[in-house]
Amino acid sequence: MKLSNLPIGARFEFEGKIYTKTGPMTASAESGGQRMIPRYAVLKPVDGVPPPAAPAVSRSVDADTVRQAFDAFYGTCLRLTDDFGRAELEAARQRFLESLEK
Repeated sequence: MKLSNLPIGARFEFEGKIYTKTGPMTASAESGGQRMIPRYAVLKPVDGVPPPAAPAVSRSVDADTVRQAFDAFYGTCLRLTDDFGRAELEAARQRFLESLEK
């Protein structure tokens, strides 16, 4: 495990010594003194408890809500696009709507 995975205050072993994380890249040894811990360092948690995993963020949006928002956006794009770009804009709209069906 890496230092960035540990919360401040977590205890770990590195190179045979016990440390407590005090900052993003620093730790204090039980015997005293501060030390920078390199990013490549592989650490072993002392308390036997790995840090809690970050909660997975999930968000779902209703497909109809997405379509309504996209239709409003598309309407604005149509007003701002000249005649030469409308065919390409329509093709992009179709690709977007098809991707929602997958």
